Amino acid sequence: MNPKLNTLLTTLYVLLTDRILPDLGYDRSSKPGRKAALSDAELLCLVVAQHLLHGHSSESRWVRYARTHLRERFPGIPQQSGYNKRVRAAGTLISAVITALARDTESWHEILRLLDSTPVPCGTSRETVKRSDLAGHAGYGYCASHSRYFWGFRLYLISTPEGMPVIWGLANPKLGEREVTEALLRRDHHLVRDGQVILADKGFAGKDFERFIAEDLGANLVRPDRKDEKPRFRKFGGIRQWIESVFDTLKGQLGLEYHGARTLDGLYARVASKLLALAAGIWHNWKANEPRKRSLTAYDH
Repeated sequence: MNPKLNTLLTTLYVLLTDRILPDLGYDRSSKPGRKAALSDAELLCLVVAQHLLHGHSSESRWVRYARTHLRERFPGIPQQSGYNKRVRAAGTLISAVITALARDTESWHEILRLLDSTPVPCGTSRETVKRSDLAGHAGYGYCASHSRYFWGFRLYLISTPEGMPVIWGLANPKLGEREVTEALLRRDHHLVRDGQVILADKGFAGKDFERFIAEDLGANLVRPDRKDEKPRFRKFGGIRQWIESVFDTLKGQLGLEYHGARTLDGLYARVASKLLALAAGIWHNWKANEPRKRSLTAYDH
């Protein structure tokens, strides 16, 4: 295994077992019953490794690789069906751990948040649309950046400037962007503090939505000016590219569009897993640079 990835997984495992999982109420050592062969912390580390190691987009291929090459570190790796069940059941836990990692980085205290959405295709043929268990939940939408239609969901993401996920959710692409984002912000309003600046694109323009951000959350919505309104903001072209680079990472390196999910629970868990891998990488970059920052501070004094 890559030494850097090995260090990331080791550091993440310690944080999960010592702080995050006990704080979330997932300390199973004190609960009755047989101890699981693969602990929750080990499962989460395996999920991160799956998406950070290249060439393992297939879950069955990943389990075969892990059972062959990672048995010394993770002796309790189940078969593919067992691994799939554990990951699907851990969707809520994965989402909570993402938030915990976000809180443990310095960028959590940044005033700026980035907001945007991107397509998550779930099928490319009419037969898939008719037979999929996602039928009735997914829908048809249009991706303007690629000038194409798709069938699936849209991933809504609010992140820190370097891409750490803070608030996220999946929604039918036929639903309005402002309505979906408002629902997410109402659910996770505790993750937005007074004075926060939320930078979005022109698609989130609307007086009611802007009023909700300002009055209900105490935050500020900033977006590029539309041609049919009085100029208030600049174009934000360079800054808007930050969120686009986050989506490029999710799609290019983490395979967001090749999730392979066929059920709603499976889709939620697999998208959450990819966001967890992204969050773990950003979190570890912050922690890896802390000793250097401390030594520079000591030298300055």
